[in-house]
Amino acid sequence: MSQPIKIGIVGVGKIVRDQHLPALAKDQDYRLVAAASRHGKVDDIPNFPTIEAMLDAVAELEAVSLCMPPQFRYDAARTALTARKHVFLEKPPGATVSEVEDLKTLAAHNGVSLFASWHSRYAPAVEAARAFLSSARIRSAAINWKEDVRRWHPNQEWIWAPGGFGVFDPGINALSIATHILPAMFITSAVLDFPENRASPVAARVTFRTSNGLPVTMDLDWLQTGPQSWDILADTDKGAMVLSGGGSKLAIDGKLIHEEPEAEYPMLYKRFAEIVRAGVSDVDLAPLQHVADAFMLGKRNVVEAFFD
Repeated sequence: MSQPIKIGIVGVGKIVRDQHLPALAKDQDYRLVAAASRHGKVDDIPNFPTIEAMLDAVAELEAVSLCMPPQFRYDAARTALTARKHVFLEKPPGATVSEVEDLKTLAAHNGVSLFASWHSRYAPAVEAARAFLSSARIRSAAINWKEDVRRWHPNQEWIWAPGGFGVFDPGINALSIATHILPAMFITSAVLDFPENRASPVAARVTFRTSNGLPVTMDLDWLQTGPQSWDILADTDKGAMVLSGGGSKLAIDGKLIHEEPEAEYPMLYKRFAEIVRAGVSDVDLAPLQHVADAFMLGKRNVVEAFFD
């Protein structure tokens, strides 16, 4: 068995405590040796205020997992890649497409791996949905991603700042699945609802078409109360497909045909170890490009002020 990859975590917040630390703790491919964060700390390992301090102090580091908000990820990634460390990027991989393109070039130049970790692609029923759609003729598709920001992102003001994505923070999860299971598509129109007191949208309605003219719609809402909805639907010649629960369940014509326990982050770290040991990168920018296109083409609609 290969020696564990010595990894450090940067940005110790909710997603790290909920997902990254439990996944790393169970994975024999890694040994967590350090963390860097302005506020959070990880027990039983050295903690540092910045990635620079961590890299200077912990010479044995081979890889870093960057989990700070996307507006701050580029500089940290450049620092790590320049130090010839492999880099795992929490989603979204950056604030802009051009940032991540530059990181891809830098990773290749320095002979290290870069991973854009679209965790929702690793939801348990996504591959089954992809296989079903590849064998069917799709007539149309719809993405409905509706959740309550007050439940999932309480007091996280960065998501409302410029570059914070707003409702596209969860919406990019939908796009990461859609770009994996549906034919290539492009945006034709979008309406983005901006609260009058926020710089990022709280809802969006987007239309796409595929290269062969199939219609795809996307409805994002970040003020959903009651049941939360993370669904992708497709009308096909083999039946109506519903991929629900953020990719955890697949039904055809109302019959559940695939459901497994969620293991997205363990699968992400398994993939990261694979590319590190293969000496390659895995950076698909399609989901991020669609978000950029929505902001570029979208009509801005100002709505009532939102308060946490």
